[in-house]
Formats: sequence, structure tokens, C-alpha cells
Amino acid sequence: MIPLRVRLFADGAVKAQILELYANPCIRGFTTNPTLMRKAGVTDYEAFARDILEVITDRPVSIEVLSDDFAEMERQAHKIASWGDNVYVKIPVTNTRQQDSYGLIRRLTRDGIKLNVTALLTLDQVHCVVQALAGGAPASISIFAGRIADTAVDPVPVMTAALEIMRSYPQLELIWASPRELLNIFQADAIGCHIITVTPDILNKLHLVGKNLGEYSLETVKMFYNDAQLSGFVL
Repeated sequence: MIPLRVRLFADGAVKAQILELYANPCIRGFTTNPTLMRKAGVTDYEAFARDILEVITDRPVSIEVLSDDFAEMERQAHKIASWGDNVYVKIPVTNTRQQDSYGLIRRLTRDGIKLNVTALLTLDQVHCVVQALAGGAPASISIFAGRIADTAVDPVPVMTAALEIMRSYPQLELIWASPRELLNIFQADAIGCHIITVTPDILNKLHLVGKNLGEYSLETVKMFYNDAQLSGFVL
């Protein structure tokens, strides 16, 4: 694989996959969220997180609060942070009523809690979150570039502008979140993004980097032909 400056963080909630990826030195950290845990069948949020953190102690692990109430988010953030020095507490940029989390972020970072502020999609949000995190503990800002792309907007200029906003704050790192394809890793690397979260599906495509496109075309044709034969299709 081509050497990258951007750090790869594995995104998921399947314990076996997480531990397998932990053995890969290319994976520099881990992120998860309640949606991924629900899809993976996790039933005890705290037990799952603590189980992972017993093994992974030397790389960042981001774990999200569960509440929609800021006071309860604050309590949960302190609890989650106590689970390990490598824990980054994920705080959504707003609650479900679209009330911003900037005050909470400011209090938590000044309490020394490492944060991963998540679900950002606009540069206005980036400006406000950076100001809330200024002067605080190390933190990450997760912009959901894949969701930006889903709206037919090119995320690259947005991510580039976000890096410029963050430039004067060396304790802050930008995460390219929700990538949709392998190319996104190289786009993130090209603009100097610090971190990109990657799912196992995308990681499994890394062997395709540099693959001869003529060979890939032939493999595709063979796949269609073989599936037609195996299905017994006739005309």
C-alpha cells in the first residue's frame, strides 16, 4: 500500500472484527456509535465498551454519549472518559431539537476530557466547535464527508476549508467521517486531513490499490458470465 499521512481509524462495533483490526499496525484508532452497536446486536453498551477497552489501551477509541439532555450528556461524558486514558468521548454537535452543544463542549474540554465532536456537516458548525474547543484538551472534529457527498456536494472543498479554520489549534484534529469509497482515503490524504474513519468493507478493498484496470475489466466480465452459468439462465 502507498504510504499515507492520514491515519486510518476503524469504524465498527463487531468485537471480533475490532480485535482483528487491532492486530493491524495500519489501524491507528477506533470509533463506534450507537447505530453501529445496534446493527451489531450489542445489548449492553457499557459492557461492550469496557470489554474493548480492556484490550485496546494504546490507541484512541471514540465512544458516544447516549442522552439528548445536555446535563445528562455531561454526566455520561465524565463516566465514559473514566474508562481509559485513550478514550475520546463523542459529543454530537446538536441534540435532536437542534440545540447546539457548544456550551457543553466548552465545559467538558476545560475539564480535560478528550472529545470527538461528531455529526458536523457545515463550516458554520466547524467555526463554532473550534471556538468551543480552543484552549482545551486534545480533541477531534468529525465532519461527515460521505453524507455531504450524498447530497451531491463535493466534500473536498469543505474539508479543506475546515482544516484552514483549525490550523491555529494544534490540539485539534479533523476526521473525515462516513467515507463512501476507497478513493476517499486518498482524497483525505491529499488535503492533509489528520484522520479518516474506515469500515471493514472499505478496508477490504485496499488490495485493489494500483490494480491493472484491464485485468479488473476481465475479472468483471468473468464474474457476470460465471454467475449467469451458475444461475442456469437461458434465452
